[in-house]
Amino acid sequence: MRILILVLIYLSFPSPQGLPTGTLRWIMPAGTQGPLRETLRGQKGDTIPAAAKKLINVYKDFISGYADNHIIFKDQTKMLWDDGIKNKSNKALLDNPDLKDMFNQKYPVGLQKVPPAPNSDPGRVRNEPFFLKMYGATEKQVEKNLTEITWCPKLVGQKIRVTKINGIDKKLSQISKELDEHPELKKYLSHIGGTFTWRNIAGTNRHSMHSFGMTIDINTAYSDYWQWACKCTNENAVIKYKNRIPQLIVDTFEKYGFIWGGKWYHYDTMHFEYRPELIQ
Repeated sequence: MRILILVLIYLSFPSPQGLPTGTLRWIMPAGTQGPLRETLRGQKGDTIPAAAKKLINVYKDFISGYADNHIIFKDQTKMLWDDGIKNKSNKALLDNPDLKDMFNQKYPVGLQKVPPAPNSDPGRVRNEPFFLKMYGATEKQVEKNLTEITWCPKLVGQKIRVTKINGIDKKLSQISKELDEHPELKKYLSHIGGTFTWRNIAGTNRHSMHSFGMTIDINTAYSDYWQWACKCTNENAVIKYKNRIPQLIVDTFEKYGFIWGGKWYHYDTMHFEYRPELIQ
């Protein structure tokens, strides 16, 4: 059993930890976790941001907590939460976001009554190192956690490969089961456009979320994409919104933690991506 020693140290100079002079300080064995360590963090004014709590809550298999402006992973590595850079351009948000930036726009769950406003792309800002950390930093690492499921066995029967991490294979199987009861949706659900593919987003140096096996594109024949519309990759292009995907499909995916690319100004209506932290 570890022994916790309480030592009262009266300091005549400011603590290197930023504690007031004369503060009671805990000396803990290396690796000590739990409420005592959280108490010390609290003395340093280290409150957990609401958005960081969402990450902790939905990715419990990977994240153990938050301290000193960092998300702490269960392997004791950490990742910066807020880089302190204000008023980032849209390009900077896409190319080099911190974890906090992923929550800079609220994702609207449910029926979308009006087209997204210019540059309203909730969920499109992604901290790439975070997803590389969870799902795999290389194609081979991701492939180790892939499994095959049958998409809509009655209506479609297509085999697709998805990751087992975060239970995504089970969630997609449940989505498949529910949508399989709607023959009126068959044309949208047939000929899945893609799941796992290790690649970059067209026209960028950023990883596609398809690289991690946690994203699915449904039938491209009934889908719309902003780059197809403008015949460009210019993020500043004026884009006319277009969508043909039924709301029932969107609602079913959102129910299981998947966001829809049809709720972006830079729309991608075939695209469903597992991001429960934005729906929670």
